[in-house]
Amino acid sequence: MPSFPFFLRLSQLLLGLFLFGIASALMIRAGIGIAPWDVLAQGVSLRSGLAFGLVTNLVGVAVLLMWWPLRQRPGLGTVLNVLLIGPSAQLGLYMVPAAQGLLWQVLLFTAGLVLLAIATGLYIGARLGPGPRDGLMTGLHARSGWAIWKVRTLIEATALTAGWLLGGNAGLGTLAFALLIGPLCGITLPLFDRRVAAASPSVAPSTD
Repeated sequence: MPSFPFFLRLSQLLLGLFLFGIASALMIRAGIGIAPWDVLAQGVSLRSGLAFGLVTNLVGVAVLLMWWPLRQRPGLGTVLNVLLIGPSAQLGLYMVPAAQGLLWQVLLFTAGLVLLAIATGLYIGARLGPGPRDGLMTGLHARSGWAIWKVRTLIEATALTAGWLLGGNAGLGTLAFALLIGPLCGITLPLFDRRVAAASPSVAPSTD
């Protein structure tokens, strides 16, 4: 039978994934640019007519399938990541109206960015499996021999470019996300992962 700490970690994971989707919805409603993978999902959603949350799930599944030739093994957290972020993002889009006026747009985007950093610290800190994009990154790194940052940059740039060409909202918020999410996660991850806090409080993980 799983130990009690496992259920605490599972609860932390579920909360993190739920908040991740809500955070994505807040940044989308801000309307000043969103994370690269959300740009892709939004672009596909606009072109296909499918709901953003469903497209987020489908993109996660597609990325997970790319693990197969890379011989990566998903964990429970990986599967739940693919299944749960999309529905929570769709719920957030249903509940939160679009921001009106630049001040409200900036405030809503900032709230979404900070919440996403907290959510990332929660779900990564649970250590129940990497997100699908993180596994793709580490798998490509292992196979290609490229530095982690080069692989991550290539993946994010590909998703962003494809999403932008499809009509996704790439803007100043996208740039802000790219510059700030690493440092913010460097603050939040040690709060929810004691091993990271013990090793180095300045660790900034890659995010999903």
